[in-house]
Amino acid sequence: MADAAIPRRANGRRPETSLPRKPTINDVAQVAGVSFGTVSRVLNNAPDVSAATRQRVLQVIQDIGYRRNRAATALVTNRSTSIGIVTDGSPRFGPVGTLMALENIARKKGYATTVISAEKPYDESVQAALDTLDDTGAGGIIVVAPVVDMASAVWNASCRVPVEMIAAGASSSPNVFTYSENQELGARLATQHLIDLGHTDIAHVAGSMDWFDGRVRKRGWEAALRDAGLSPGLCLEGDWSPRWAYETGLQLVREDKIPQAIFAASDHTALGLIRAFAENGVRVPDDVSIVGFDDIEGSDYFLPPLTTVRQDFTALALMSMEVLIGAMEGREVDRTPIPPTLVVRNSSTRATPRKERAPKDG
Repeated sequence: MADAAIPRRANGRRPETSLPRKPTINDVAQVAGVSFGTVSRVLNNAPDVSAATRQRVLQVIQDIGYRRNRAATALVTNRSTSIGIVTDGSPRFGPVGTLMALENIARKKGYATTVISAEKPYDESVQAALDTLDDTGAGGIIVVAPVVDMASAVWNASCRVPVEMIAAGASSSPNVFTYSENQELGARLATQHLIDLGHTDIAHVAGSMDWFDGRVRKRGWEAALRDAGLSPGLCLEGDWSPRWAYETGLQLVREDKIPQAIFAASDHTALGLIRAFAENGVRVPDDVSIVGFDDIEGSDYFLPPLTTVRQDFTALALMSMEVLIGAMEGREVDRTPIPPTLVVRNSSTRATPRKERAPKDG
């Protein structure tokens, strides 16, 4: 049946000089023994088709390899089947994970995606990216904006189609609506976990305050401590990298300022700290408990396995798409941020009285 849509000679062979053509909706109708209109109703999920007919048509579509022409569909239905995505091109875990999940979810929902990276200065590149996506027929645009400067450019830009911005803790504006995971809650969960273990000296090795993620994670750490009657202590702000965290860990060792516990702004930050401590005889979690954020692949194989906050990028992408498609269709969708999850492993333990560390040999 897979060859039903490809012309053959009377002897049953394909013409050697002809190229196979793409199956059409008429081919589907002919093989399935139904009308063009019935196939169209199946493709558009219309309710007035029997289950048996729907299944037969879908099976034929699969068998002959029919693929819907998105441009033709948009013309007929007056509805775009394309979604634009703007990113800052960051290689960091969060933005990359979000972008990959968005592309995957969009494809499953029947939308093609066009991705454009915006670069500094954002005031120019963001508007140019939105204009390009609008001109190519995108029905809506999602901007993955981890940094504050990029978000400011999005708020100040103009666009004829709905624009959604994924930016943790950022506010919506009349022209741009936002969606995100509740990262402040995630930071609260991480910090509260350490409080529940009896720690009172809980430091935060933070990410960059140029990032929304860095700001809301620091805010969640501060809020959890204050709610517990504790004053926020040491906070060191960096660039998210394991290298910076490693150097920061060495500094804490040299200055003998290692706290009881640390909430690290990312798993990569936690990784750098753990190495610096291990090289200097500081045991995790016996001497210092550490909790990360992200639950990157392999965090359960850190030494020790890392307690961390898990972000669900698939759920974030799914809800972001639902919110954008709702705006494209003129209907309201629940925009409540999705909650992250605390994953408890071996890098955190109950607080014990501090002991003097033996000096390192050499």
